[in-house]
Amino acid sequence: MKQRVAIANDHAGVTLKAALLPVIEACGFEPLDLGTNSTDSVDYPDFGFKVAEAVTKGEARFGLAICGSGIGISIAANRVPGARAALCHSALGAELSRQHNDANILALGARLTGELEAKECLTRFLTTEFEGGRHEGRVKKLG
Repeated sequence: MKQRVAIANDHAGVTLKAALLPVIEACGFEPLDLGTNSTDSVDYPDFGFKVAEAVTKGEARFGLAICGSGIGISIAANRVPGARAALCHSALGAELSRQHNDANILALGARLTGELEAKECLTRFLTTEFEGGRHEGRVKKLG
């Protein structure tokens, strides 16, 4: 069975999520769609919590959280112990979040990050390993 990527979004992230699902599969993962699939207004914290819980409970290896700015949903996800959500606006940031911070959730802002950049962010996030070493102790301090 393939490892999974849990993906959750609010109403602002529906279109970007649809564009990113093939990227998850191309990187060898199975998407675990936690919603929403409607543009009707919903509360981003509910979906931030869902994606973080799926990752921290072992239902998915990684998470992808999307809201309009990415800020609110990343704050919500990071309230779940064991979640390390990184809001990224560039592919390099996404890569470094994995290498140095062992981030387990990528947060994106659908209104701030274009589709092509979001695809590259996700690809780098899913294909980059944590370096460990000097970073290990720092990540342990995060809880």
